[in-house]
Amino acid sequence: MIGLSDVARREIDDTLDLALGRLRARSAALGDASAALGEATAAGASGGKRLRPALVVAAFEAFGGDIARAPGLWRVAAAFELLHAAFVVHDDLIDGDVERRGIPNVVGRFRDRARARGGNEDEAQLLGTAAAVLAGDLLLFEATRLIATAPVTAPQRAALFVLLDDALLVSAAGELADVEQTIGADLPPAASLLRTARDKTAFYSFQAPLAAGALLAGASEDERSALEAAGSEIGVAFQLADDLIGTFGTRDEAGREPGADLRASKRTPLIAMAAETEAWPQVANALALAPTGPIAIAEAQRELAASGARERTVALISHTLRSARTRAADAALPRDAVVLLAALAAAVEDRIPR
Repeated sequence: MIGLSDVARREIDDTLDLALGRLRARSAALGDASAALGEATAAGASGGKRLRPALVVAAFEAFGGDIARAPGLWRVAAAFELLHAAFVVHDDLIDGDVERRGIPNVVGRFRDRARARGGNEDEAQLLGTAAAVLAGDLLLFEATRLIATAPVTAPQRAALFVLLDDALLVSAAGELADVEQTIGADLPPAASLLRTARDKTAFYSFQAPLAAGALLAGASEDERSALEAAGSEIGVAFQLADDLIGTFGTRDEAGREPGADLRASKRTPLIAMAAETEAWPQVANALALAPTGPIAIAEAQRELAASGARERTVALISHTLRSARTRAADAALPRDAVVLLAALAAAVEDRIPR
């Protein structure tokens, strides 16, 4: 979505390798099960697109920071990647997923471990759940440790911990709301689902990393507030585009089976928009059958598109990104910061499945 220079990628990768290597080594010293947990936790934090570290670095440079003279930058950037990894581990557990990118995740690894030891399915589920909770906790602490030990000034560290605190609290509220909104027969209104998307994804994925990079570069409070406001809008648009990908995207776009959100009966703003149309009875019937297989998924996709919900979601993404661009232009941000936000908005638009 946004590129890292070779130098930045190497520094972030090296910082993450050191942190995860430390976790592996310390875990291995505590026995076989702990060693397996360390390996699974590190694997869960490996790979990925490095979006959040890239945003930290990009914001730092947009506000005039020099990456050659910012040793604390890499630990802060890596911390946001580990924060994301922790949320992914816990999110997979909540969603009941046992794979990530086609390979067993922490839950899947430890379910397999239990079965290999003769455990039944209930025991396998128990061990997988316990391991995922603990792996996410380890990653959350490691993110915190990186910020605590980063070579930054005391005021910067205090402000970074405020950002981390907010990211944890807001994301937890969004995750809980996401689960609660699956309960009961009544579909939540689109506005509630949009708020959940903002809390669950936008803050920690866009708003906080951008603010962290700007903070390290010496941006003022007003500049950081303006950057966060625009970043939040971009984060919401990103999640809406992700909903479209999860519903209509190809295997290449989604990185998983097409129509995965329909198969999982996810309640997204896209679905709520369909519920506001006269076509809802037909859409609802198609959605109810979607988990049964590819033919039913294709029918649900057709009914959703015919209802106008897909078109309305694309329009909402465009409106949200225009708002982000306007916020950036009106806030008298440095030119490079405005350019960065424009590039992020354009990248979100490019994610929309055609």
